[in-house]
Amino acid sequence: MTSTAPALAALSALDWFHLFMYYMSLSLLAVGGAISTAPDMHRFLVDRNAWLTDTQFNTSIAIAQAAPGPNVLFIALLGWNVGLNAGGPGMMGWALGLLGIVVCMVGVMLPSSVLTWQATRWGHRNRNRRSVRAFKQGMAPVVIGLLLATAWVLTRTQGSSLHNWPLWALTAMAALLVWRTKLHLLWMLGAGALLGAMGWV
Repeated sequence: MTSTAPALAALSALDWFHLFMYYMSLSLLAVGGAISTAPDMHRFLVDRNAWLTDTQFNTSIAIAQAAPGPNVLFIALLGWNVGLNAGGPGMMGWALGLLGIVVCMVGVMLPSSVLTWQATRWGHRNRNRRSVRAFKQGMAPVVIGLLLATAWVLTRTQGSSLHNWPLWALTAMAALLVWRTKLHLLWMLGAGALLGAMGWV
């Protein structure tokens, strides 16, 4: 994936360290998966530091979600684009792009992997406790709220007013299908891509 903007900012070693520490801390908040933390990533990478453009952010998520594999891969694409923007065209951009992938992926995977491993062992041993069952049930609305916030961040660049009703109708229909049917997500992604290619949304 190539950068769609010139270098937005040259990152210092301290900036790379802050990026790594940011993903380390965000890793522990990714309750519904990495995608549920996309709104805060947008705030940090686009709004606060201007290391990415809105287009790069949204495109990274869209490509990773359409590609086979875990959805956490969008973080690798975000890191890649941060590096490309910092390094510019040529070998420096590629080298910093690879550094961005490593920094972001190790940062987001390490804490949550260790915590998940330890928590799963403890939860399995104590699965019959009322507090464990209550925690699992209580997390469901949190995850739904985080996913709705992600949907809002991704759709607001397409226009949030009611005149863009086809996009909102498609979003509501997809949410309803996910909730009430067992239709595979790839069919919905394909339908959305087709409608987008036809210019309907």
